[in-house]
Amino acid sequence: MHRIRVVIADRHPIVRQGLADVLGTERDFRLVACCGDGPSCIEAIRLFVPEIAIVDPTLPDIGGSEILAVTRAEKFRTRLVFFAGYIHDSDIASLASAGAYSVISKDIEPKLLLQILRQVANNHRLAPPTPNELEPAEETTKAKAAHAPLTDRERQIMRLVSEGLSNKKIARRLNVTDGTIKVHLHHIFQKLEVCNRTVLATLAISQVHKLYAPQEDREASFEASPGTRSTVADKIRSVRNR
Repeated sequence: MHRIRVVIADRHPIVRQGLADVLGTERDFRLVACCGDGPSCIEAIRLFVPEIAIVDPTLPDIGGSEILAVTRAEKFRTRLVFFAGYIHDSDIASLASAGAYSVISKDIEPKLLLQILRQVANNHRLAPPTPNELEPAEETTKAKAAHAPLTDRERQIMRLVSEGLSNKKIARRLNVTDGTIKVHLHHIFQKLEVCNRTVLATLAISQVHKLYAPQEDREASFEASPGTRSTVADKIRSVRNR
């Protein structure tokens, strides 16, 4: 089985350990290096050529934008995901335009973080919604769902797209033709008013995953109440208390 190689670069040891704990629970991820500053991050990328580098945008010595510049100049294949405690919307736009694949909050839930990393490993750029856009988008999505609900098959395909599968792989998984998947995707795009699968995947991961999950998934999601779900920040706090 192919494993996604990851470099973690954060100035705080507790954050590095928290991320390492999250990745360590998954068989398809392999942590190859942990770094505490920009130069070490660049050297780790050169040495290990990981698929993903999770980078603190405020690393000492060499910051996030400089690391992006180096990776572009040296044509590294590594995809940079920035992991930030707080970052202004303008900084998100700046990092995205410079080549970042995503910018993630440190309050993200581990399951969602892993989904985003898998999408990035499949070469999808996932730009997060701004705080001002998030709530209205959620309401709009619910309104669309009420007027044009997805079928069970469409929900299933949407979930597989959010996992990074190609049309061909989805077709094999569902034992149908590629053309059938294209038709379903066309209907999904029309119902949700999105223009491509990257936007669809971002929507599925950030907002619609639970809303459109099949019944068995919705039942499973209620096994843990919202108050018991842990975030990456919770993982970090648990490391601090060890």
